[in-house]
Amino acid sequence: MLQQIMNSPTMDYMQRGLAAANLRQEVISNNIANVNTPKFKRSDVIFESLLAKELGLDDDKKKLKMVRTHDRHLPMAPPDSRAAARIQLDDSTTMRVDDNNVDIDAEMASLAKNQIYYNAMAKKIGGYIQSVKTVITSK
Repeated sequence: MLQQIMNSPTMDYMQRGLAAANLRQEVISNNIANVNTPKFKRSDVIFESLLAKELGLDDDKKKLKMVRTHDRHLPMAPPDSRAAARIQLDDSTTMRVDDNNVDIDAEMASLAKNQIYYNAMAKKIGGYIQSVKTVITSK
């Protein structure tokens, strides 16, 4: 029973979001560390758009939405279609003469945004676990 509660879809989304924020922190740190490296191309992490697509919240209105009408019906998406954070190389731009495309101001802003996102996700997970603990220990 506890395994079902802790493996709920909500907890799964939050864990994957926290893992994506952790990966994004590493990628941004790598971009900042290589700000003066000639021919270095920055990387970015894509996750939120993939999660929105998995949840059916993307802007693709042309697809017909599938609905499970019975618990014994097969799931709509295969189990391996879960959104996972991916690193994407940005080689389309060049900021300087040495072919480096890292903008330190943009990277620092992304770093601050990611720290706020990470802290919010950690707080949300902590609150979820606290609420499960409260339900278990209440009389």
